[in-house]
Amino acid sequence: MTVQLDSPRLTPLPPVELDPADFVPSNTHLIPELAPQWQNLDLREILSRPAAFCSVSQSNSLYKPGGVQYGEGHAFRGNLEATVRVVNAARKAPNFRSFAWVGYSVFRDSYPQTAFDTAQYQCWTGHIDATPEQIAWDNALVDELRELVEPGDVELYEKALQTAFVGTDLPLTLARQQVEVVVFTGIHLDWCIEGNARAARDHGLLPIIIGDATGAQRTDQEAAAFERINNFFAPVISADTFVELLGGQA
Repeated sequence: MTVQLDSPRLTPLPPVELDPADFVPSNTHLIPELAPQWQNLDLREILSRPAAFCSVSQSNSLYKPGGVQYGEGHAFRGNLEATVRVVNAARKAPNFRSFAWVGYSVFRDSYPQTAFDTAQYQCWTGHIDATPEQIAWDNALVDELRELVEPGDVELYEKALQTAFVGTDLPLTLARQQVEVVVFTGIHLDWCIEGNARAARDHGLLPIIIGDATGAQRTDQEAAAFERINNFFAPVISADTFVELLGGQA
């Protein structure tokens, strides 16, 4: 008689089933009209300058059952599909010199931490008894994007709270490639996306946010974040607009 043992769970949390009907399938309707200062710009010309694509925190944690943040429903909110369209269009554009895949781990035991960091991340994941293998799975770039990664792309993890422009090689990489424009997709809109847009401006870059390729923890938090980013830091446009401005289809 053969006894079959259950294989160890790959995910940090037991997978749960979500109802897609509980989530808004796209946030395109929340993207505001360009703020007056951006309306004076020729975004088609801006997007023809030396550019980089940057995906932030688009990991199994957000998109796959058993991920720590899967309950936010991003698998059903359209931002992953919009990101794929953006990447495919950018790959066809000769001026896109850099593709950066920026991970973000909510497990921070191995990171230098302040008292605030310790309290924050302990609250989020301290109750989860995850193995190193489960943490690695949670942190991994989601398969739909992993298959779009090409040799020469940059892969790194954020070390700061909300930006890849502190504690990583990203600023130096963009400078050496003489990038002017950075197109951002990813999670969370009102945290890492806004933080990276602000930091990009402070580094002399021109950030552009693809609104429907991003998402906040909840859809009802997104309109205010879009308005704030659009009014002060960067144009917010849709994936369809991005593809059209590049003059193609994806």
